[in-house]
Amino acid sequence: MSYQNILSATKDGITTITINRPNKLNALNKDTIQELHDAFKEANKDKNTKVIIVTGSGEKAFVAGADISEFADFNVENGGKLAAKGQELLFDYVANLSTPVIAAVNGFALGGGLELAMACHFRVASDNAKMGLPEVSLGVIPGYGGTQRLPQLVGKGRAMEMIMTAGMIDAETAKSYGLVNHVTTQEELLSLCEKIAGKIMRNSSVAIKAAIKAVNANYKDGVNGFEVEIKQFGKCFGTEDFTEGTTAFLEKRKAEFPGK
Repeated sequence: MSYQNILSATKDGITTITINRPNKLNALNKDTIQELHDAFKEANKDKNTKVIIVTGSGEKAFVAGADISEFADFNVENGGKLAAKGQELLFDYVANLSTPVIAAVNGFALGGGLELAMACHFRVASDNAKMGLPEVSLGVIPGYGGTQRLPQLVGKGRAMEMIMTAGMIDAETAKSYGLVNHVTTQEELLSLCEKIAGKIMRNSSVAIKAAIKAVNANYKDGVNGFEVEIKQFGKCFGTEDFTEGTTAFLEKRKAEFPGK
């Protein structure tokens, strides 16, 4: 599949999706959100893809926000539809993807950019990264899940401060908040993400899919996460991966998971 605003390449079990609008600091517009959806969907269906890494092109930005020119003249109805469609197409879609998604945050991750990074299963940042939700400085609030995911990751008080001040935090602060897992140099960012991806790929993709469902269940209203965990745990016993994993352990050898 060919894209105008992103790049997608698969190698050694890892699909790297790069937002490629460097002249716009990789800002998210309607077309880019659709292309990202398509690329994530394609990678998730690809049996050769075990981990997805998403990053931004250039050295300045992961995603510096949404393309404000697209919605500056929207009314109430249009604004609501924009948020609903964006969450469905990309942000909630990524969060619930069965393939692990790592955000390689290489520079500014602001507004929709930080919301995309937070939708990923976890984040690794370059030491020059800056993160924030500046929407209130434009007279609006985060609309792609930012008011929900940021408190889940950093706590209510810190999230309230970040949202209300519209300020940015640096990579080390983000790490201390629990917003990112690791901080490294920009030169080593993708290689560190690939190293972590390699560790993930040694394990059962079927079990990882079940774990994602169970963890996400804790953040859904009206869903008992413990019950989801019990159900997913039980399902694992009927998989070929479980048979291979336990047999390999008892035989004291490395497991070769079939992914079934």
